[in-house]
Amino acid sequence: MTQTTWTSRKRVETTLNHREPDRVPFDLGGSILTGIHEHAYRRLRAHLGLPPRDLVIEDAFQRLAKVDEDVKQRLDVDVYGINPGPPRGFQMPQWSEDGYDKFRDEWGIEWWRPLDGGFYYDMRAHPLANVETVQQLAKVEFPDPLDPGRYDGVAQQADELMNHKQVAYILGRNAPGILEVALWTRGSENFYVDMLANRPFAEALLDIVLENKMKYWARILELVGPNVMMISEADDLCTQQGMLISPDLYRDLIKPRHTKLFEHIRKHAATDVKIFYHCCGAVMDLLPDLIESGIDVLNPVQVSALGMDTKELKCRFGRDLTFYGGGVDTQRILPRGTPQQVRDEVHRRIEDLAPGGGFIFNTVHNIQADVPPENIMAMWEALRDYGLYS
Repeated sequence: MTQTTWTSRKRVETTLNHREPDRVPFDLGGSILTGIHEHAYRRLRAHLGLPPRDLVIEDAFQRLAKVDEDVKQRLDVDVYGINPGPPRGFQMPQWSEDGYDKFRDEWGIEWWRPLDGGFYYDMRAHPLANVETVQQLAKVEFPDPLDPGRYDGVAQQADELMNHKQVAYILGRNAPGILEVALWTRGSENFYVDMLANRPFAEALLDIVLENKMKYWARILELVGPNVMMISEADDLCTQQGMLISPDLYRDLIKPRHTKLFEHIRKHAATDVKIFYHCCGAVMDLLPDLIESGIDVLNPVQVSALGMDTKELKCRFGRDLTFYGGGVDTQRILPRGTPQQVRDEVHRRIEDLAPGGGFIFNTVHNIQADVPPENIMAMWEALRDYGLYS
């Protein structure tokens, strides 16, 4: 296959199957885990000489901008995104008070952002904080995963991207991870205690989230049919130093539910779908379990976390996993390094992760508000220089 015949779709498919295409695929904005903050995006557009636009916010919590088509074309972005819409008729309550912008999402979680210099929202109120028994939990009304508003236009978008534009896309999920939803709705401290001292309640809540997700995936996979390549799932199980919960507790409570969910997704997919799984932090020692549970793609490959050496990751797990991210550290190098330091970092990560395919280039999680456009372009130029397969 000559270079001129490579489409983005074929490039990503080849990479996911652990073969080398013409170059390392590139993602910017294909998901709410591989995007760019609105402040950084405005500066990038100006730096590229593109006209200012009224931005569409892709993710309200993180204030991620939807990457416009002119930027995608200018930067040869290979991966797009399709995310579910809100339920029909749902109006997210929003207000300002006490120095904060606030809103309440469809799960009932309250989010606050400082009016003075705030870049994103943090959780501040948890709807299940005072719900402590299985009987009380049974009376709670949770979001409807089958609300038709979630699926408006999804099948048409999937067909357009894969069969007309010939690009890859990530099919987004309807909710955060199984453990994450439990922590966020109950409150982290409460749910950590629940897992040890209120086990029937903890299992009941996890199963409600699991069932919610399974209904969503069955429906959306039915709608897109064979026009799907990757689906996005997640659960942040780690800090930058180690796991949030013990390995035994993870294997007892979380891994079986991940496994059931991933098996369900594959059962309902009309094609060999790849499971893109997001977990920040020091996840190296957990990867054998995650692979066993069914993941195919690891994101964001947090190179700044303990033990997350990209050469070792590729050596140990490169046959089983596609590494999606890890292209440049976003905590120090991308926001505060020189353009040359950015280029050097990109070169190193490509050398470690690209051989044999199985590497899709993206930053470690989203590009944050303080990243200068010169460093974004240094990253992109280094990818173009070093990301070619001979």
